[in-house]
Formats: sequence, C-alpha cells, structure tokens
Amino acid sequence: MDHEPQSWFLLEEEGRLFLDAACDHGAFGYSWLIELNAEEQRQFTEQSRAYIGWLAQDIHNGVPILEASQSPTKVATAAPIWASRSARPSSAGERPDGPQAR
Repeated sequence: MDHEPQSWFLLEEEGRLFLDAACDHGAFGYSWLIELNAEEQRQFTEQSRAYIGWLAQDIHNGVPILEASQSPTKVATAAPIWASRSARPSSAGERPDGPQAR
C-alpha cells in the first residue's frame, strides 16, 4: 500500500491494515509486524503517512523484542498463545485479539 524506505511498510489484505516497522538497535536489526487496531486505523485515516511514521518510530523506540520492554507491542503479550506451542516465538508475535494486535 505504502512505505517509507528503511523505516516501514504499510500493507493491506482484505480490508485489514498491517504495519511492518523496521527496528535497528546498533548492529542488531529486525522487522516488527502488527495489525492496526480500530483506533490506529482511525488515526491513519485522519493523519495519513504522518501517523504511520510516528507509529513505526514508537514501535522502534519501544524495543518490543526485549523481554524487559514496556512497549504495547511487547512479545510477552502473546505469551499465553506461545506457551501452547513447542517452538520459541519469532519477533513478530501474535496477540490475543488477532494475529498482530496492539
């Protein structure tokens, strides 16, 4: 749908919006995928790319991959789902209210 090079991709599938934020912390980089919830979609409708840029930066700053992170996209929010699986989760975890809910 849209992107900002080396920062984020905004994807759409069947009316659902997904943000793939690039996170880079020194020599370590990863991608963090979330599905935009209703409030985030409303903000996107009102503010367009500016909001998506802000949200991607907020995800990056929250370092959601760290266990000690207080980010709303923190890996631990998916712990109940992952606990039922035998393998350790990837960095783009699932949330209780959907595949990548915040």
